[in-house]
Amino acid sequence: MIEVLRVTFVGGPTALLEIGGKRLLTDPTFSPAAVYETVPGRPLTKTEDPAISADEIGEVDAVLLSHDQHADNLDPAGRKLVERMLLTLTTLSGAKRLGGTAQGLPPWATIKLGPVEVTFVPAQHGPPGAERVTGEVTGFVLSGANLPTVYVSGDNASLEVVQQISRRLRSVDVALMFAGAARTSLFGGAPLTLTSEAAAGATRMLGARHVIPLHTRGWKHFSEGPDRVRKAFAEAGLTDRLHLLEPGETWSLEA
Repeated sequence: MIEVLRVTFVGGPTALLEIGGKRLLTDPTFSPAAVYETVPGRPLTKTEDPAISADEIGEVDAVLLSHDQHADNLDPAGRKLVERMLLTLTTLSGAKRLGGTAQGLPPWATIKLGPVEVTFVPAQHGPPGAERVTGEVTGFVLSGANLPTVYVSGDNASLEVVQQISRRLRSVDVALMFAGAARTSLFGGAPLTLTSEAAAGATRMLGARHVIPLHTRGWKHFSEGPDRVRKAFAEAGLTDRLHLLEPGETWSLEA
């Protein structure tokens, strides 16, 4: 058996993916637990320190940044990391704001990182029309010859968006779902990311063989934690596909 993917959970939305000889980091959040103001008057409370520091992560080939405008996806320490990164893949508007080596592409555009093909896919950060308030967000699909297909949802709350993605993909081996049903005062408290039940539904839509939930712990506005996710997947008969990692834990896929 050959290890074809390693996923190490740092905390919040942050995970290190090792695939095709590349090391890719999702939404970097390495600041300590504290209150961070996303925009004036909208503080977000981080409740857990990262399990692994940015220095302990080591060299990374690229950051997969779903969006830059919210502290729970890019906190102050994450911004410092992005500033020194060789490449950050993100939204078109995010790349303009970040500058430097950030590169933005529209949905369904693809970039190659050696043997790893990174395809940008849609994401909807809240109910329909949310983008006017929450801003542009992207997800990612990783694929390549003799590599597993990996879906990284980013902050997406829409099963309709997942359905669009599933129509384009032949199969998904591993899905990193940003679940946790994040809620703030926006949109009357409507979920800004997938609920636990929606994450289970997305798993069925995609036919994903393995699911690793992210964005379910570490911030006060994540309204559904790992236990709720576990319950939803059990009720959907999908427990065998679920891998709930503790911060600092690594999961591997062999082929």
